Parts: sequence; structure tokens; C-alpha cells
Amino acid sequence: MTATPWSDWDHIVKLDPDKTLVEGETFEDVCRTGTDALEIGGTLDMTQEKMQRVIDACAKYDVPLYQEPSNPAVVVDHEALDGYLVPTVLNAGDIAWATGFHKEWVKSSDVDWDRTTTEAYIIMNPEASVAELTDADCDQTPEDVAAYAEVAEQMYGQEIIYVEYSGTFGDPDVVEAAADALEEATLFYGGGIHDYESARTMAEHADVVVVGDLVHDEGCEAVRETVEGANDAEAAAPESV
Repeated sequence: MTATPWSDWDHIVKLDPDKTLVEGETFEDVCRTGTDALEIGGTLDMTQEKMQRVIDACAKYDVPLYQEPSNPAVVVDHEALDGYLVPTVLNAGDIAWATGFHKEWVKSSDVDWDRTTTEAYIIMNPEASVAELTDADCDQTPEDVAAYAEVAEQMYGQEIIYVEYSGTFGDPDVVEAAADALEEATLFYGGGIHDYESARTMAEHADVVVVGDLVHDEGCEAVRETVEGANDAEAAAPESV
């Protein structure tokens, strides 16, 4: 597997276009938190106009910028985007979230494949809106998650495996199992990262931790703490042989 931009990342801020920033803070402040990349996307009430607004606001800053479109209708063609990270949900009960929406995107658009990468999601919080939306089967053991991760990498050639606990802090044993199952793919973790310790804990297993609600609820100083936690975990990790 060739080198990818995210192979050097430790931390991502995911900005939800349907949510506001903390009062007094700007997208420039978000870009100065030290995060390695910005991902623009959300689950509910997404529109192309909302996506466009946030992408436009972040485009002027020197932080890698990606869109995570939840469906083909919200895809934004913007020269400032470094690419598109497109979810495909491995444990979705609704097949549209595994291949259906993707088929429709290909039918309706000239997809820029050079800038498009799929994220193989494993959704683990049954209370999350994304679990309800995709009808995800979240009753997965660490062994199940490890198997999903291995299938995604070895059978489907996925470069990004994403363990998503959206809205709650997950089980580190699950994330560790997924990490152990992978050879070269990059493991993203998202869910409940809210301070230095939570970021460092998950970054000890995941390659990249993703912070979402925190930037909207608590602001950029809290995000900076999670950047430090992720970076410190990476610095403390033994070098691979």
C-alpha cells in the first residue's frame, strides 16, 4: 500500500456544517489548534449549501481539508479540497450505506477518483443518530470488530478503517483489537474524545483520533488538549520494526 496523507496524521477535527462554533471563535481558531486535518461532514440535515459555507470558510488556511459527504446530493466541487473521504458502513443493516448511495453518486456524477477515498466504518454506539440512520448492528465483540477490520483491508483493499462510537467514549479493547488486525491500513477512532487523557488513551491504539462535538460544544482550547494527547501517544509509541 502506497503512502497516504493520513498515514502521518494523529488528529482530525470533524466540523459539522449543521452546528455552530463556540461563541467568539472562528474557523481560523479551529485551524490553529494543531490538528492535522479538517473533515467537513455530518449525519443529519446536511445540504450542499451548508457544506459549501464551511468549506469556503476553511479554504484559506493551510490545513489539509477534506469533505465527508453523507450522500451524493451534498458533494461540493471545490479546488481547496484535498479530497473526499466517503463513508461505507461495514455493519449497516441498510445496504444503501454500504454501496447504494455510492452507486447513485457514480451514476449521477463524474467522480474525481484521484481525490476520493472510502472510509470503512464500524459503528459501535447504538444510541448514536448515525447508528439509527444506517440501521447498524452495533452488537459487536472485539473479535467481531477485528474481523471486520481485516475483511475491509484484506478483501476490500480499504486504506482507512474507522471505529465510530459517535457521542460516547468507546472500549479501548475494541480499538486495540481492530489495530492488531491491520497490517498497513490506517485506523481512525471517533467518539467521546473530550480531553488530553481520552485522546491519549485511544491514540495508543488508533492511528488517528477524530474530534467532532468537542469543537462545537467546548471550543478550541479543549481541542488543543486532545491534539496534545494524540501527539504524545504517538511520540511514546515504540517504533515499528
